[in-house]
Amino acid sequence: MNKALKGRNIDTVFVLIVFSIFALSVLMVLMLGASVYKNINDISRAGQQEHMALSYIWTKVKNFDDENAISVGNFEGIPAIFIDETLGDTEFRTAIYIYDGWLLELFSEKALTFSPDSGTRITQIDNMTFKETDQGLIEVSLGSSRLLLLPRAT
Repeated sequence: MNKALKGRNIDTVFVLIVFSIFALSVLMVLMLGASVYKNINDISRAGQQEHMALSYIWTKVKNFDDENAISVGNFEGIPAIFIDETLGDTEFRTAIYIYDGWLLELFSEKALTFSPDSGTRITQIDNMTFKETDQGLIEVSLGSSRLLLLPRAT
């Protein structure tokens, strides 16, 4: 009887070892799957934010594209796109720029000055560049994406 009991103990230990290896394998696969899902989700979110930021800028420029209304410059030392318009007798300026990891928009009277943190947050963006080319195009670069705008001129 002792031999039979010893054999059952060995069988039990063997089953527990196999079960433990299986449980660890399942846990490793779940952890790997969660990591892959997180990475895919982060990449997707970054792509959506890039697309949204570029679409937002394109829409703003196209909606307010009067003659010589669109320009590139610096807003308190920060690169920005400016949209100028006149309402009644007052000149207004919309500044679109990146500050503190956000794409911001600030609409104000052209003569007034504001700090960069006064703008309205649009979406989180790390880095975006605005550049006016020799051909009169405005180039907006964000990550691997690039947007070329042709504002109306006189």
